[in-house]
Amino acid sequence: MQTDRKVPTLSLMSFVNGSNTDKQRFVDNLFIGLKDYGFIILEDHLVDQKLVDKAYENVHQFFQLPTETKQKYICQEGGGQSRYTAFVVEHAKNSQYPDLKEFWHVGRTELKNPAKFGKYLPDNLWPAEIAEFKDTFTKFYQGMDQTSILVMDALGMALDVPQAYFRSMLEDGNSIIRAIHYPPMGENAPKNCVRAAAHEDINLITVMVGATTSGLELLDRDGKWLKVETTDKQLVVDSGDMLSRITNNVIPATTHRVVNPDDATSNRYSMPFFVHPNPDTTLKCIPSCIGDGEKYPAINSHEWLMIRLKEIGLTK
Repeated sequence: MQTDRKVPTLSLMSFVNGSNTDKQRFVDNLFIGLKDYGFIILEDHLVDQKLVDKAYENVHQFFQLPTETKQKYICQEGGGQSRYTAFVVEHAKNSQYPDLKEFWHVGRTELKNPAKFGKYLPDNLWPAEIAEFKDTFTKFYQGMDQTSILVMDALGMALDVPQAYFRSMLEDGNSIIRAIHYPPMGENAPKNCVRAAAHEDINLITVMVGATTSGLELLDRDGKWLKVETTDKQLVVDSGDMLSRITNNVIPATTHRVVNPDDATSNRYSMPFFVHPNPDTTLKCIPSCIGDGEKYPAINSHEWLMIRLKEIGLTK
């Protein structure tokens, strides 16, 4: 009798505070979830739901500002890091049609080595019109960052690398929160466009709090589109291109999309956290994943990031 496949729902605190058996179970299920499905659902993490709710309030306030006000924060240098990106600018790799979204990036809020990485990671620019935006997103960033480090610690155990492997890679990492607004479709929405066309993320992993409405779908390793539905206090973790590259495709990048709603008058907001290594990292195959040979040559992470940002229209 065939049983239904089920995406693992994991407790991060079972890895942090659990017995050795609990920790190993978390490690095994995290690896299985990312390898066999492309994502897992995470509970008992370090991100306060009240802070998530407050962040969404601030995001809503910002995106309701007049277009000319938002446009003064546009900057395409470095892929719009820590700035505003206007509606229908980004597109999926190899797609001629833009995504139906606008977004604000919040980059790393504090650098341990500003002399080394400051030129790559500019200071955040905060919207002056939203008084609590900086404080809210600084705390939100820290919670997402700390959560992602613990997830990568566990993944490192599954991949048989020293704990310092991902820790050193993530210190001063170029991780960002992308606060996204998908406006109502309306009657005059661009033809052939969707809110977010099928794509893979550039980074190591993506950690996502629940969006304000449905629409996110992930492509199962079996080739089936799965609707992603979570409750408050749950996160979704999926695998990106950088992780696929360093694991020699043992953990493939997760293809996902945001489909258009039935209600053309609805807004959608989401806040994924894209986990990146620091710009000095060399992306190379992890020894346990070499198998019959390395599929990708080693490359500097910042160089590869710039290549990918150009492919999706975020830098020239």
